[in-house]
Amino acid sequence: VLVYAKKEEKAHQEILILTATSGDTGKAALEGFRDVPGVHIMVFYPSHGVSPLQKDQMQKQLGSNVKVVGIEGNFDDAQGTLKQVFGSSLRKEEAEKGVLFSSANSINIGRLLPQVVYYVWIWLKLLKNGSIGDHESFNVVVPTGNFGNILAAWLAKQVGAPIGRLICASNENKVLADFFETGVYDINRPFYMTEAPSMDILISSNFERFLYYLTGSAEQVRESMDRLKKEGKYEVSKEAFAKADMEMMGGWASPEDMAHAMSEVYENYDYLMDPHTAVAYAVYDHLRREGEIPRHSHTVIISTAHPYKFPGVVAKALGLKEMESPYDTLREIADKTGIPVPKQLGELENRPKRFTETVDRKDMADTIRSYADEICGSSH
Repeated sequence: VLVYAKKEEKAHQEILILTATSGDTGKAALEGFRDVPGVHIMVFYPSHGVSPLQKDQMQKQLGSNVKVVGIEGNFDDAQGTLKQVFGSSLRKEEAEKGVLFSSANSINIGRLLPQVVYYVWIWLKLLKNGSIGDHESFNVVVPTGNFGNILAAWLAKQVGAPIGRLICASNENKVLADFFETGVYDINRPFYMTEAPSMDILISSNFERFLYYLTGSAEQVRESMDRLKKEGKYEVSKEAFAKADMEMMGGWASPEDMAHAMSEVYENYDYLMDPHTAVAYAVYDHLRREGEIPRHSHTVIISTAHPYKFPGVVAKALGLKEMESPYDTLREIADKTGIPVPKQLGELENRPKRFTETVDRKDMADTIRSYADEICGSSH
């Protein structure tokens, strides 16, 4: 779509996709834009906040138009800095030199649009399978940190998908779960690095969009975002909170809950979950037992990653010993479960690392400038 739009607009500049990732989006974006003519991509990730295999996926990425950089900090640091770059003079400077900045993660609402489609697809699939009737709805549980996937579900509901309750599942970084309990968004709390790294986020980009839908006022959203920057928290009005409560509910799962869910679901159903999906299942199971989700209702749990990207925690949940090499651990898991190692992960083991650079967050803008200037030089 990006290449098509560039052609339609008769834009001759090079495009540089800037992306912050908590582990999954970065690899997907890198692979999607790999060797696409006229497009380059640069991904920043928290150097100590992703799994070993997620890090290998990025550091060993193929392609002549890709760049991957670790940062000393967390995902919020990376994403916050990129937002500043998009609003800075650097963007204009590089555009004048011939490089346009764009994004591929939740900063860009284009990320959400395909996700809306798969919620409609889920509905049609449930109908086709006879899992629900023509006039029945289904609940959706989404493990989320950046609030994009669940916002896409909410948008799907607005355009007609018969979605009932939307359940926002969090790990220990439960700023979203607490909001749905209190109406206060408060980031003045400890930040936890967990085994579900895509949820290790306190400032959820897409919640800003949801806030606009709740209030209908860009001015109120701006005031809330300013308060978040200055005080680290904001509170919505009683009317907005009542509307949020009608639309969604939140819950969170501890590391123990997550590990128990992984073991339980594998033992009972022979289904191996990754840590994020396990958080969603644990939250769903708790709410169902508490009667918050009616037992007779239909519920879909969104599974967001392959378990083999997290070999350490998956091995522990299966009662296996974690090996020194994550690839040896994967082979142990495969032997026990009979689930083959995906080709994309298996091929990484002997591939050389290409991108091992790590920078401080305050140096991200200079790193972007350097790469953009390199693109300018090569394109001329």
